[in-house]
Amino acid sequence: MLQRLRHTFIGDRSFYRNTLRIVVPIIVQMLVTNLVNLLDNIMVGQLGTEALSGVAVANQLIFVFNLCIFGGLAGPSIYSAQYFGARDLEGVHHTFRLKVWILGIILLVSMAVLLAFGPQLVQVYLTGQGAAGSAALIFHHGLDYLHIMMLGFLPFAMTNVYASTLRESGHTSLPMKAGIAAVLTNLVGNWLLIYGNLGFPRLEVQGAAVATVISRFVELSIILYVVHGRKLYSFMQGAWHTMRVPGSVVRAVTRKGTPLLLNEFCWALGMATMAQVYSIRSLDVLAGMNIANTINNLFVVVFLSMGNAVAVLIGQHLGAGDMYRARADVWRLMAFSVSLCLVIGAVMALLSPYFPLLYQTKESVRHLASAFLLSMALYMPMYAVSHCCYFTLRSGGSTLLTFIFDSGYMWVISIPLALALTHWTALPTVTMYPLVEAVGVTKMLLGICLVRRGAWLRNIVHRLGSKETVVTAS
Repeated sequence: MLQRLRHTFIGDRSFYRNTLRIVVPIIVQMLVTNLVNLLDNIMVGQLGTEALSGVAVANQLIFVFNLCIFGGLAGPSIYSAQYFGARDLEGVHHTFRLKVWILGIILLVSMAVLLAFGPQLVQVYLTGQGAAGSAALIFHHGLDYLHIMMLGFLPFAMTNVYASTLRESGHTSLPMKAGIAAVLTNLVGNWLLIYGNLGFPRLEVQGAAVATVISRFVELSIILYVVHGRKLYSFMQGAWHTMRVPGSVVRAVTRKGTPLLLNEFCWALGMATMAQVYSIRSLDVLAGMNIANTINNLFVVVFLSMGNAVAVLIGQHLGAGDMYRARADVWRLMAFSVSLCLVIGAVMALLSPYFPLLYQTKESVRHLASAFLLSMALYMPMYAVSHCCYFTLRSGGSTLLTFIFDSGYMWVISIPLALALTHWTALPTVTMYPLVEAVGVTKMLLGICLVRRGAWLRNIVHRLGSKETVVTAS
C-alpha cells in the first residue's frame, strides 16, 4: 500500500528536474513582481488610507481586464502546448497569431468600457460606511490611477502573448528576466515619481501609475529584442510573416477557448463582486483586503506556478499522445504543490499579524488585513489542489467543465453565501470571510473526482496537424 502511494504521488529525479525547470523561473518572476507590488503598495500607503483604497478600487477593475487577457490566451494556449508536444511548428504559429487577434479585440472592448463607465464602476465600491470626504478622495485617487494605467494595457497584452507561447514550449527564462527588469524599473520609478525624489515631480498616486506603465513598455521591449532582434528562439521565427489563421484552427480554438475566456471574465467579476460585498460593512475593508492580497501574492506564487507546470507538462504529454505519463504526472504535480503549500502556508500564518505593521494606516485596517491573511494561509493547500485540477481539465480541452468548476461554483455557491451573510447576519467581516472560503473544500473534492475520471485525457490537435514540424526547441 505504501509503495503504491509512493509511486502515485512521488516522481523520480527526472520528473522533479523537468518540473523545476519550468516552475523556478516562473516563481522567481512572480516573486520579484509581487515583492515590488508590495513595496509599491507600501509607498502608496504612506500617502494615507484614502490613496491606498483608491488604488485598491482601480486595481479591482484592472484585475478584471488582466484576467480577460489570461482567459483570451487560455484557449490558444491549450493548442499551443499540444502542438509543441506534437512537434508542429506551423501549429504553434497559428495559435500565436490567434492570440494577437483575440487580445486585440479584448483590448478595444476593455478600453471602451473603462473610458465610458470608469467613474460609475469606481463609485460602486464606495457605498460602505465611512466619511463622505474619504469617499470623495478615494474616488479621485482611483479614477486618476485607472486612467493612467490604461496606457499600459497594450504592452501588457503583447507581453503575455509572447510569454505564454514561450512557456508553452518550456522556455520560461526570458519572461522571467524581462519581468525582473520591468519590476526593477517600476520600483525605481515609484521612488522617483510618488515622492518627487532627485528633482522629479511629486505625482503621488499618479506617479505610481506612470512608473507601472513605463515598466510595461520596458518588459515588452526586452522580449521583442531577444526574440526578433537576436533571434534566439528559432520556433518563433516567421510568426509574423502573415496574420492569417486557418478557419479550422479558429473554429477549434473558439469552441474550446470561449468557455475559458468567459470563465476568467466571470471569475474576475466574481472576485470584484466579493470585494464590493464585503466593503458594504466598511470602507476599511477595501484597504484591508488590498494589503492582504498584496502580501498573499508573495506566497501563492508556488501553487500558481505549479498550475503553469501542469498546463505545460500535461499539455505536451497529451499532444505527444502519452496518456499514461500525463495521468501519472498529474497526481505527482498535485502532491508536490500541496507539500510546498503546507510549508509556505504555515510560514504565512505565523507572520500574518506582523505584515500589516509595514503600512502606515489605521489599526482597524491592520486588524482586517491580519485576519484575511490568516484565512488565506490556512486554506492555501486547498487552493493548490483546486488550481491543479483546473489546469488539468483545461489542458485536455475540457473547457466547459472548467467553466462550471471555477466560475460556476463561485457564482452559484460562494457569492450567494457572502451576500446572505452580509445582509442577513451581524457577523463581522473577519468571520464571514473564512466561512465563505470554507465552501472551497467541496470544490476541491469535486476537482479530484473530475481528474480521476480522466475525461481530460485527449489529444485535441491530431486532426489539426500542420505541415512543418519543430526541429529545434531553441
